[in-house]
Amino acid sequence: MKIEFIGADHEVTGSCHYIRVGAVNLLVDYGMEQGVNVFENAELPVQPSKIQYVFLTHAHIDHSGMLPKLYHDGFRGKIITTESTKALCDIMLRDSAHIQQQEAEWKNKKGARTGVWQKVEPAYTMEDTLACLRLFEGYRYGKKYQLCNGVEFRFTDIGHLLGSASIELWLTENADGTAAGCPVGAPEGTITKKIVFSGDIGNKNQPLLKDPEYTDAADYVVMESTYGDRLHEPPKGNYEEDLAAIIKKTLLRGGNLIIPSFAVGRTQEMLYFIRKIKEENLIPELPDFPVYVDSPLAVEATEVFSKEGAQCYDDEAMEFVRKGINPLQFDRLYLTVTSDESKAINTDDEPKVIIAASGMCDAGRIKHHLKYNLWRPECTVLFVGYQSVGTPGRRIVDGTDEIRIFGEPVAVRAEIEVLQGLSGHADKAGLIDWIEGFTAQKPSKVFIVHGEDEAAMSFAKCLREEHGFDADAPYSGTVFNLAEGEYEKVTEGVRIHRKGEDGYVNDMPESGKKRQASSSYTQVRIAEKELSKVIEEGTGLPNRELEELAGELRALAKKYRITEPQHRC
Repeated sequence: MKIEFIGADHEVTGSCHYIRVGAVNLLVDYGMEQGVNVFENAELPVQPSKIQYVFLTHAHIDHSGMLPKLYHDGFRGKIITTESTKALCDIMLRDSAHIQQQEAEWKNKKGARTGVWQKVEPAYTMEDTLACLRLFEGYRYGKKYQLCNGVEFRFTDIGHLLGSASIELWLTENADGTAAGCPVGAPEGTITKKIVFSGDIGNKNQPLLKDPEYTDAADYVVMESTYGDRLHEPPKGNYEEDLAAIIKKTLLRGGNLIIPSFAVGRTQEMLYFIRKIKEENLIPELPDFPVYVDSPLAVEATEVFSKEGAQCYDDEAMEFVRKGINPLQFDRLYLTVTSDESKAINTDDEPKVIIAASGMCDAGRIKHHLKYNLWRPECTVLFVGYQSVGTPGRRIVDGTDEIRIFGEPVAVRAEIEVLQGLSGHADKAGLIDWIEGFTAQKPSKVFIVHGEDEAAMSFAKCLREEHGFDADAPYSGTVFNLAEGEYEKVTEGVRIHRKGEDGYVNDMPESGKKRQASSSYTQVRIAEKELSKVIEEGTGLPNRELEELAGELRALAKKYRITEPQHRC
């Protein structure tokens, strides 16, 4: 019974964890890396064809985006998730496959024109994706299910996205290492361990969705740390007022408001805000301003939200639904699907709000809208979500004067705004509230993942020193024995040095070596646990041996005792 950390370790995207219980191989998430890939990831320890199950925490591509690739490589098991996540993945993974094929075609055409060319293949095809989608099984929140011998599970609403969940897994092995059936009445020597995967923990008091629900007991926890080193800035007033002020000043000076937004989740929140702005007449000078959602995926996702929302909507949104009102619709909302409709948006001189994907400006139709509007001082680009290191969105927020779009330089002259406090992720305080919710059984180990290097390390340290948890931030390739409660393998991160297509250079040392053994300090911590076990089991040793052991430990402590440094004149 063990877990191996594969993806989103000291990084924010590409989530993937491997678990083995008996002969059962399963994954939790199989996501796509987005932005700069900072660290090398370990390979899956088994062939995809040997994996029986994948648990999926939610539909975002950094958690689900490589599932069709897994199918392409031989996976034919079951994908276990919530009903709403299954519905969202049906549109999101098809959209991802379309993007994969489009980008491969564009690169091949570009290479053919220059004459320096090696054919690019998409990571997966639409055929892979459609076949993969047939493997999905949807389950409801709050009910415990038996998946197979040795594995039971339950989903809990974590408030990050429609259908998002934390996952409780009960893993059971017999004494001989085979997966056991029901733990009740199991033979002597059977071990059951409960491990909880937080998924992406939602922010409190956000529009549309309920607040995250807590879990109160676990042996082990794997939790995210996206905002593990900082708190969200509170909005200046409230979200509707802040957004209304930005819309007003931009449109009245003749510009367009460009909102890069994730098609699923954040776009629907923006529509919810704008509906309230129009309903409450917060911009009396512009009572009828036009809003374009330029994303076929966002259009489909909005339909899914309308159909599936009752499971996840908060009380305020449900009040609209009970009145027969769609909280995501209003006058002069235009949903563009075709490329011709998209192109026509920028030929129309009327000032407008344009919401387009992707939220980090690294793909999709937002790139076209930035090309037409980013250089115009009268326009505004409003960021409403997290921007990963290395993405165009992150560089714009960080103050760059120029970015490259479709290989051409584009000056950044538009006003750049960030809607403060709006995040689908809990901040540091929210993360601590969630882990402190384990009141019935405090986890013996907390593994910190899904955070940038500094955030993951800082949050693990905070949990250790300020909250009394045994917390680590493992690197990819680290293996932990869940039955024994100890590491089998600890790795160091191997950084990647890469120059992107847009000329951005990641400030990382060259990677030319294989993954090394752990840091020296981590090895000391492992030895400490081994020694503690020796001491605990040493009560039956003869007195002479116990005295010898005590003397050796005192000598060792004296040799390595750290004293206060002396000041030099």
